[in-house]
Amino acid sequence: MPRARSAEPPPQPAAVAPGAAPAHEWLVLVYRVPSEPTRLRATVWRRLRTLGAVYLQNSVAALPAGPMGERAMRKLRHDIIEMGGTAVLLDARALVGEADILSLFQTARNDEYEEIVDRCQDFLVQVEKEHLAAHFSFAELEENEVDLVKLQNWFEKVQARDAFAAPGRAEAEEALARCTVALEGYAARVYEEEADAH
Repeated sequence: MPRARSAEPPPQPAAVAPGAAPAHEWLVLVYRVPSEPTRLRATVWRRLRTLGAVYLQNSVAALPAGPMGERAMRKLRHDIIEMGGTAVLLDARALVGEADILSLFQTARNDEYEEIVDRCQDFLVQVEKEHLAAHFSFAELEENEVDLVKLQNWFEKVQARDAFAAPGRAEAEEALARCTVALEGYAARVYEEEADAH
């Protein structure tokens, strides 16, 4: 006679402890590339950095899971294999140590935001030099506009990889706002000088 099945539901994944953040999903790329030529390793490193991935250890990089990241990591895995290397792409959750992974991400993004703030400071110094030298030309205005657009585009790329809202983002936003105000002030002087010349 067949045994009656238990009416108990199947076991469920462990619940998140009260007050604990839910575990994030990660894409983890474990790879090996040939040691020569060294440009292959540099290519992989650059692409992972561009994606915003962080290294958990040598040749093991993690990225928050998402459709765009998955496509990019699958493509990179394919390219590593084409280089003569090996690669495995995993969909994972950290059982313990996720705070360490998040800290790596926050540090990486904060470092990038800090670079933007430094470049913004350089931009502000350059605009101030133009004011002090009374050098108000359309050519200089155009050059400064191009520089500001580069800074803004850079910020947008970092922000797109900033899955966990790193604290450095606010300072970078403020620095870019100061650059925008400085450029607007410089543009106003250029227009005044142009009007006075005619």
